Amino acid sequence: MIKSNKLKIFNDPIYGFISIPNTLIFDLIAEPYFQRLRRISQMGLSSLVYPGATHTRFHHALGCMHLMQKAIQVLRFKKVEITEQEEEGLLCAILLHDIGHGPFSHAMEHSIVEGVNHERISLLFMEKLNMKFNGSLTTAIQIFNRAYPKKFLNQLVSSQLDMDRMDYLKRDSFYTGVAEGNVSSDRLITMLNVVDGELVVEEKGIYSVEKFLMSRRFMYWQVYLHKTGLVAEKLLISVLKRAKELLEKGEELECSKPLLFFIQHKINEGNFDDDTLEIFAKLDDVDILSAIKLWVGHPDFVLSELCDMIINRRLLTIKMKNKPIDDEKLQKQFQKIKKSYNLTDEETAYFVFSGKIGNKAYDQDRQNINIVRRNGRITDVAKASDHLNLKALSKTVTKYYICYPKVDV
Repeated sequence: MIKSNKLKIFNDPIYGFISIPNTLIFDLIAEPYFQRLRRISQMGLSSLVYPGATHTRFHHALGCMHLMQKAIQVLRFKKVEITEQEEEGLLCAILLHDIGHGPFSHAMEHSIVEGVNHERISLLFMEKLNMKFNGSLTTAIQIFNRAYPKKFLNQLVSSQLDMDRMDYLKRDSFYTGVAEGNVSSDRLITMLNVVDGELVVEEKGIYSVEKFLMSRRFMYWQVYLHKTGLVAEKLLISVLKRAKELLEKGEELECSKPLLFFIQHKINEGNFDDDTLEIFAKLDDVDILSAIKLWVGHPDFVLSELCDMIINRRLLTIKMKNKPIDDEKLQKQFQKIKKSYNLTDEETAYFVFSGKIGNKAYDQDRQNINIVRRNGRITDVAKASDHLNLKALSKTVTKYYICYPKVDV
């Protein structure tokens, strides 16, 4: 009998050893679609703010799978029925939940692919793999689509207290060095239970949930929506938009074939077919970075300047405000840059612009986090908590920004 060499382990800096539970998971990890995640950064261009934030989606997916293994173990110990098929479905769903992310994560969804989010592309990849693995991912796809009859299984993969959030907060906190984001995933998972088919947290875990939600708020404003990271992402989106415009005008652009395909074509939900998926599977951070390095020398001033700003970290100035940006101030900067660089209005708009961002740390109206009291009563965490901040976390906080180049006039 030949002994299987597929039950390997990964050494993870967050959790230590992560084991591969079965041959299907091993084979999925070995798939080129999944290996591509080694070349997709977890936090986009956040490394321009936090130099350690260079970890990948591959890292994150394995971490999520590890936490899911722990959650299954805890729930089974508490006599919650999870069949072998459901266990495999959970592990596959969480492992593949981010397989559809494009280069630098969310920037792709706002530039060269229109109206097709990463969840939709993840589903297309999962359906393709399901055909290859003779229907082995059918349960995983149901869970991923939040359509499995046992609601708590769907919630373990996608909710406000899922394995995805537990891993990315802990992992991103570690790699950025922002200690406030470090959540106690072990404690949270130990406190999970199921009541009436829905995922709940036992009452003694309420403070861990509070800490989790506060950590999420800190990480959003201090890391994910950090103004420097935000302006870097806006520049990347502008680079791809400008590249599209230049190609439409008949100018030549040097870049990889997969990237050229997405810049040349208007890809949306309606025409994202099987062939497009295969081209997307060849696209990663390397394509974008190599193109940006080449385009620094492009004769178009707008494209070359935007690329140089990213490559050499000469980012735009960004000012954040609690109220909308005054149009007069925006116009003043606009005219100043237009005159300085001798640009048209259309070209100037790449360098001077405003916008807004919003964040709600806890959404009471969508998949709320429920606490089960010792007497069996179910209460929303915001009502169960004696922490006044949780009610504040349920409100959307909006901030406004203005971006413009540093110019000495």
